[in-house]
Amino acid sequence: MRSIESIAKLDLAFSLFCLQNRFCYPISRLSKAVSHTGDGHLYVAIGLMAFFFDGENGKLFLLVGLLSFSIELPIYWLAKNVFKRRRPPELSTLIPSFITPSDRYSLPSGHTAAAFLMAGVIGHFYPDSQVFAMCWASLIALSRILLGVHFLTDVLLGACLGMACVRWSLQWVGG
Repeated sequence: MRSIESIAKLDLAFSLFCLQNRFCYPISRLSKAVSHTGDGHLYVAIGLMAFFFDGENGKLFLLVGLLSFSIELPIYWLAKNVFKRRRPPELSTLIPSFITPSDRYSLPSGHTAAAFLMAGVIGHFYPDSQVFAMCWASLIALSRILLGVHFLTDVLLGACLGMACVRWSLQWVGG
């Protein structure tokens, strides 16, 4: 239990560091825009563009993406409802929240899981875009912390979940 307490203290300290400064309000506007790119609509557009414009590679891209999301979503939902970790503002009144999250619990971060899942699929099928995709996913993860809706470990576990789902899908499909 000591390690869990230590992680919780680190999470709280990191969130306070990020959100208790004079820059947090202006940064929240940029963070909202970055976070919005991880809401899902862009993933659909990327998948459909690959499908329609990149032949067999695009079809495999879409298949792996859909399979990855079909694995990730139930695990995400189950983890949220098993861990039931409260969101940062519920644990400390010193942490502001700049958006209303779409669900009640914070572990793992669904936006981060989806962003790293998509970045993993993009990186596998379009290696020249891998660095950009991983940076984009990392910014989405950071935005969730800067918006006050997730802790550092929420986004780290979300990133691991997203990448693991891509790996499992690629092994299953043989891509």
